[in-house]
Amino acid sequence: MTKTLNLTEIPRVKSITSEDFVEQYVKPQKPVVIENLANNWEAFDLWRFDYFKDIAGNIEVPLYDNRPISHKNKFNEPHAKMKLSKYVDLLKSEKTSYRIFLFNLIKEVPELQNHFEAPKLGIKFLKDLPFLFFGAKDSKVFMHYDIDFANILHVHFEGKKRCILFPPSETKYLYKVPNSLVTLNDIDFDNPDFERFPALQHAQGMVTELNHGDTLYMPEGYWHHMHYLTPGFSMSLRAIPRSAMNIGKAVYNLAVMRNVENIMRKLRGKAWMKYKEKLAMERTNRYADKQ
Repeated sequence: MTKTLNLTEIPRVKSITSEDFVEQYVKPQKPVVIENLANNWEAFDLWRFDYFKDIAGNIEVPLYDNRPISHKNKFNEPHAKMKLSKYVDLLKSEKTSYRIFLFNLIKEVPELQNHFEAPKLGIKFLKDLPFLFFGAKDSKVFMHYDIDFANILHVHFEGKKRCILFPPSETKYLYKVPNSLVTLNDIDFDNPDFERFPALQHAQGMVTELNHGDTLYMPEGYWHHMHYLTPGFSMSLRAIPRSAMNIGKAVYNLAVMRNVENIMRKLRGKAWMKYKEKLAMERTNRYADKQ
């Protein structure tokens, strides 16, 4: 029996023209790592933990940890809040599992926007809507896809991070939880249990390790799982979906799905979460049995 996921390395390029990026990766919806995209940015040399601590240490940031998704929390509700300076100290001590997830620090400190450029890659990435992600050593971001189906440039700074991606075509093997953007929380994608989750053996994914300055392109609706190998942080720039179908899915997720989810968690609590987990197991294993 296979003991590891079926993963191939995400291709890497030093640099790329806008024409080649659109034709080779955006149109066919394939991921790529661009190694030198951010090398000329001021952020490439300036953005470090201590710099953020100095310039934004008094800002309170939302924090998430590795606990299972609970009916007690609303959709994407943080588990804690903390001053950024205290959080950076925790990161450097390597004694926390807390992460900063999808936080627009640049909204709080506008001058940070002068430290990077909108990449000229043939599609419009939104420079005014950057999000930052911080993680401690061995903290993990659950397997998920983004609610808005954006095309994403994920620029990594400081530290190392392992990224596992699956295209939308592999959703049927990933134990997706109904009415959500996540897979079953019990799955360890770094060390999967194929006896418990046999369908994972059929999933075809990709993997890469991001180092300082690497930029990962993640196409619309791609599943992604992040494992911080060391303390580190990244910034994501987004471009709206090119697919009309994905635009429709994004509107539904934002306007309907997350609101329905919050209502059901409030009305049915833990029973709602257990019901969805049961459906995820049954549906995925039933599909895998037909393969």
